[in-house]
Amino acid sequence: MSRRPRRNHSPAFKAKVAIAAIKGERTIAQISEQFDVHPNQVTTWKAQLEGSAADVFDGGTGTAPAVPAVDVKQLHAKIGELTLENEFLEGALTKAGLLGARR
Repeated sequence: MSRRPRRNHSPAFKAKVAIAAIKGERTIAQISEQFDVHPNQVTTWKAQLEGSAADVFDGGTGTAPAVPAVDVKQLHAKIGELTLENEFLEGALTKAGLLGARR
């Protein structure tokens, strides 16, 4: 039995399948057979559509939730601190003879 190559479905196709599942006129098995997708995939797409349907009527902003600002200065300080700790520990392990030949 040969495996089918992985398929990437368009968002329009996913919506079409999910809407057919939400209508409830046919069973999930019938829908999956009609659109040639696995029944679990139909159920997943249906749940995704139901979960994000409220976003359609979210006031028309059309933007994703704001991403929290990243403090780059703080991240650079943390990188420096961790680098210093790694170098210190590497030196201590080398002196103790635990890091010598393994690298």
